[in-house]
Amino acid sequence: MIEIGKKIKQYRLQLDLTQEELALRTELTKGYISQLENDLCSPSIATLQDILNVLGVSLQDFFTEPQAEQVVYTASDYFVSKNGDGNNTWLIPNSQVKQMEPIILTLPKGGSSEERYPFEGEEFGYVLQGEVEIVTLQERYRLKQGESFSIDGKKQHTIKNLQKGESKVLWVTTPSNF
Repeated sequence: MIEIGKKIKQYRLQLDLTQEELALRTELTKGYISQLENDLCSPSIATLQDILNVLGVSLQDFFTEPQAEQVVYTASDYFVSKNGDGNNTWLIPNSQVKQMEPIILTLPKGGSSEERYPFEGEEFGYVLQGEVEIVTLQERYRLKQGESFSIDGKKQHTIKNLQKGESKVLWVTTPSNF
């Protein structure tokens, strides 16, 4: 069961408002706000809507329970998909709803990633294992294990494995668009 008064108080304190300031802005009394916050009375829908308007919260957001944000991801959360001759290991499931999207690109000997077409954003990569080459329409960049890159998303490019064995790159794009 939702504690309406407790939630009103949380939102009020986030805005650094006193009970008196909230009462003035909603044309209610300080005593009524106090009773609400202590769950001693219940507001009408119209009164609640007036209070939430002042607090900058919609009725829907007020009554929606926040989902616990997952912070830690383990191997059981990862999934693998094809990327050119190699594979992407998706480190954060459903990362398309986030601002960045991290993967580990694994390329076999002589393998290449799919062509990355221009987009609004940027990419970062760190070579975890092996040696790779970033090939744009105008330039080529060689990177060894322990080296990183940052590239504007407007540059069309691929990543090629130059190693005799497997190469792995931690690859992050923002906004997410893999």
